[in-house]
Amino acid sequence: MISAVGNTPVLWIDESPGGGGFWAKLEGFNFGGIKDRAALYMVQQARLRGELRPGAPIVESTSGTLGLGLALAGVAYGHPVQVVTDPGLEPIVERMLVAHGARVDVVKSPAKQGGWQQARRDRVAELVGAQEGAWCPDQYHNPDNPAAYGGLAAELAEQLGPIDVLVCAVGTGGHSAGIARALRAGGMSGLELVGVDSVGSAIFGLPAGERLMRGLGSSIHPGNVDHAAFDEVHWVGPAEAVRSARRLAARQFATGGWSVGAVALVAGWLARTRPRGTRIVAVFPDGPQRYFDTVFSDEFCARHGLLEAHAPDEPASYDGRVSGWTRRALVRVR
Repeated sequence: MISAVGNTPVLWIDESPGGGGFWAKLEGFNFGGIKDRAALYMVQQARLRGELRPGAPIVESTSGTLGLGLALAGVAYGHPVQVVTDPGLEPIVERMLVAHGARVDVVKSPAKQGGWQQARRDRVAELVGAQEGAWCPDQYHNPDNPAAYGGLAAELAEQLGPIDVLVCAVGTGGHSAGIARALRAGGMSGLELVGVDSVGSAIFGLPAGERLMRGLGSSIHPGNVDHAAFDEVHWVGPAEAVRSARRLAARQFATGGWSVGAVALVAGWLARTRPRGTRIVAVFPDGPQRYFDTVFSDEFCARHGLLEAHAPDEPASYDGRVSGWTRRALVRVR
C-alpha cells in the first residue's frame, strides 16, 4: 500500500494557440490525494520517535483529504483512526472514511474565533485527552507535514528538470512549503512560489470569513505556512474555481475540485502572461471524485449562484480588499 503512493504523472495543460501552457502534477493518482504523502510520513516519523505507540489511536481534524490519508496509514500500520470534521464534509468522503475503518466525529457548530477549523481542533483535544496513548498529527503545525513533500519535489525534478514557477494551493501550508523548500535546496534557487488562497481566508493577513470551498484557505493561522517563501499570492472565489475546474474537465479531461480549479486558473494566467518558455508547474492536489455533488453539480452551483457571474480573465490588483480573484505581489525573503 505504502509503495503505491507517489510517482504520480505530470500532464501538459495547453493555454494558448502559440504553445503556452503549464505542467500539472496529478496527485489524484494517489489513493486519497496529495495528503496521503503527509499522513504516511507523519505517522512513520511519530512511530520512529516513540510518540505514537503500536496500536495507539490517531485523532485528527480534517476537511477530508488528510482523513483519507490517515485512514490509509491506519490500515498500513495498524492504528485505529478517528477524524473530526464538520457538516461541510461531502457524504461520499464520509462513506469512504467509514469504509476504510475510520470513525467520523462531526462538530455541530463553529467556534466564535477560528470557525469550523477551531471547533474541530477543540474537539480533537477532547478526544485525545479521553483516550490513553492517543496521538494527534496536528497537520497545521507539525514540521513533518512539509518535510513529507521532499519526495514529490524529487519526482518533479526528475520528470521536468528546472522549474521557473511553482503554483500551489495553500491550506495547512504543507505542500507549498515542502516542495518549494526542497526544489530550492536542490539547485533551483530562483524558483518562484505562487500561493493560491481562498476568498475569506485568514492565511495571508485578511479577516476570516465564510468559505464555501474546502481544501484551501483557513480560518486559523497554520504554523506550516512559510510566508517568507512566497513571491505572490492569488485569492480565488468559488465561482471562479468552479468554472476553471469544469473547463479543465471539458478541455483536458484531467480535473479536480476547488483547489485544482483555483490553481489551474492562476497557472493558466501565468502561462499567458509570462515570457514564452517559462516553465510553470501547478500541483493538482486530488481528482474530481469527491466533488460530484458540489463543483460538478448544476443544482449545487445554481443554489450558490456559481454559474451566474461574469468570469474574469485576469486577477484584480490587491487594494486591501478581496472579493474575487485578486493578485498581490509579495517581497520574498531570499
